[in-house]
Amino acid sequence: MKIKLKINQKIQLFIISSSLIIYIIAIGYISFNARKMAYNEETEIVKNQAANAALEIKAIFDANMAVIKTLSEAYRNYNKFPIEDWKKHIKDIYYEVFKENPDIYSLWDSWELSAVDPTWTKPTGRFVIIHWREDGEIKSNYELRSLNGDPPIYGKYKYIYHPSIWEPYIDQVQGNKSELFLMTTLDVPIMVNGKYVGIVAMDITLSEIQNNLNKIHPFEGSYAIMVSNGGLIAGHPNKEFHSKPLSEIYPELESKYKLSEIIKKGETFDFIYTDNSGKKLYSAIVPIFIKNNDTPWSIILSVPVEVIMAKANKNFIVSIIVGFIGILLLIIIIFIISKNITDPVSKITSLLNLLSKGHIDKKMTVKLQSGDEIEEMADALNTSIIGLNKKVEFANQIGLGELNSNFELLSDEDVLGKSLIEMRDSLIKARTEEDKRKIEDEKRRWTNEGLAKFADILRQNNNDLNILSTEIIKNLVYYIRANQGGLFIKNDQERGVIVLELLSAFAFDRQKYLKKHIQIGEGLVGTCALEKETIHITEIPQNYVQITSGLGGANPNSLILVPLLIENEIMGVIEIASFNKFEDHEVEFVEKVAESIASTLKSVRINIRTTQLLEQSQQQSEEMAAQEEEMRQNMEELQATQEESARRESEFKGVLEAVDHFLLKAEFSFSTDLLLANSLILQKLEYSLNDIKGLSIDSFFTEKDSDKIRKIWKNVMSGNTHQEIGQLKSKSGKLLNCVLSFNPVYIDDELEKILLLAVDMSDYK
Repeated sequence: MKIKLKINQKIQLFIISSSLIIYIIAIGYISFNARKMAYNEETEIVKNQAANAALEIKAIFDANMAVIKTLSEAYRNYNKFPIEDWKKHIKDIYYEVFKENPDIYSLWDSWELSAVDPTWTKPTGRFVIIHWREDGEIKSNYELRSLNGDPPIYGKYKYIYHPSIWEPYIDQVQGNKSELFLMTTLDVPIMVNGKYVGIVAMDITLSEIQNNLNKIHPFEGSYAIMVSNGGLIAGHPNKEFHSKPLSEIYPELESKYKLSEIIKKGETFDFIYTDNSGKKLYSAIVPIFIKNNDTPWSIILSVPVEVIMAKANKNFIVSIIVGFIGILLLIIIIFIISKNITDPVSKITSLLNLLSKGHIDKKMTVKLQSGDEIEEMADALNTSIIGLNKKVEFANQIGLGELNSNFELLSDEDVLGKSLIEMRDSLIKARTEEDKRKIEDEKRRWTNEGLAKFADILRQNNNDLNILSTEIIKNLVYYIRANQGGLFIKNDQERGVIVLELLSAFAFDRQKYLKKHIQIGEGLVGTCALEKETIHITEIPQNYVQITSGLGGANPNSLILVPLLIENEIMGVIEIASFNKFEDHEVEFVEKVAESIASTLKSVRINIRTTQLLEQSQQQSEEMAAQEEEMRQNMEELQATQEESARRESEFKGVLEAVDHFLLKAEFSFSTDLLLANSLILQKLEYSLNDIKGLSIDSFFTEKDSDKIRKIWKNVMSGNTHQEIGQLKSKSGKLLNCVLSFNPVYIDDELEKILLLAVDMSDYK
């Protein structure tokens, strides 16, 4: 069931619902984006805090590394002084360094015995000078070490020829040392001419750095740890984790993210994980790149996710509250606007309802002064009603037949007004076309009556050509209201001569007895017959008819000549002249009548010819009867002759068979090729039927007779017979003495072949 709502309700329903949807989507999108942006901002703060801490720790490491690098550079010239002097010199330098750097736990240098003692021959062995701080005092010690081999840690860094930072470790009590610290060592090798001589190292406690890590507290519940390049924890709020592998403390994170590899490569990385207490933490890893060192350490700063999201969630809730207030204001505003819109629309709707029922009068107007589109709508409706009133008046005038009434369009887009004007124009056009149709109908009626009339004339007078032609031309001149006319008929009775004979002429209401013959192509009549097309002349000079027309007499203003054609055969020409100009339908009528006249003339001629042929046939029948008797006698004589011919043919056949048994016979073509040979010549010349195929006449004569044979052949080709005594050559080369006869053979007076006849003279010895 379709729910019917008023426009006010629709506006409130659809606009408010649409606005609510759009507003909720927008607020939701903005709120969620703001929440996401706030989260991203907080995570950036975490990353920046970690990066700043990394820079501070880097500055500490770089400063200490610069100190021992300076000492290393200074110690390269150790061999220029006596050993006792530079030992004292080192002690003085260390004292100043300790004095200026209270964070240094110990300074020591290690010298290879092989570099300072020429008598030392072992690959290992060194002496170490150690200075350390204890109870506010600087103490020192001198030791010999590695006499039987280097310990693993020293052995590792001994062969790294660039500054290094050692993995963190817990210092053990040695000698006079009595405190335990989480420490690391910075060392710089002493290289002389590319050879390792010793090392300068600084043992520093990581207490100060741990204090710095404890100060990194951007958010509540956050904490920072420091991890060495080898994955050992170098700083952590829980001291129990110091110097332990990161993978041991956080095995799940190591398995999932490969943190040790990320730290070793010095990469920046962030991730979220859940600790053992179930708290979600966001962690950011930032590398610490120590100057002149390729083993970076890293800072890992971890912050509870709920702390990061607290600000974002607060902003999100504020956005939702503001959005809800905005929705309430939007609903109130839309309600007020819809009310102001729909009240005028309701007034306009009532007028439109009246219009829909067909009611219209000049009082149907609405007055609004809202200054907006609704006022324009009301003005447009008022204009439409005024226009409709004018259209009603115009339609009433058209209904009364006043087709010349004028109507002014409201605009170029006034479709109804244009339709009314088009209707008026269509009625005017229909009236004009009706008048034209009546004229055309009158022309068709006139044409049909004329065709029927002439069909009757042609049917009644088709046994006398003269009467028929007179009736045709007389009635044709009368029917088309012409003044004169003539009918020319083709006359081809004289062999080789075809003329147009004036068979009937009619002018000025009387028959003219004129005799005239016109050649094909002569004058207008002859031209019409030659071209087999209608000639219609409307501008005729004075005396033109007497000069070129076949009629003569008065000088007309219009002249038509129509050929009498049937199956493209010219039967004659109709020539009609008038003082009035012939209309197109009159010319077409004459052409149609001409077709019927031509057909009738041909039928009349056929009838006349048939009569003549019947008379001629009767005469020929009598002559044929006499000839039949004569032929009968001739047949009897022919039969006797045929019997005699058959007897002679039988005798000739016997002679030919006798000749084949007596004479050697062969037939040759003009090119001397053998065509046929009888059995006697094959026998005498030792050939079979297969042997003679493709042989020429030269095969039966010797080479010395070749020229003679060509001359004989040429003579016989001229139609002469040649006889002589000669020799024929057999297949084996045997020569037969024969009487030879070369004879031309004619068939129907045409030379067809050459016949060779021979008699073997050896048969008569």
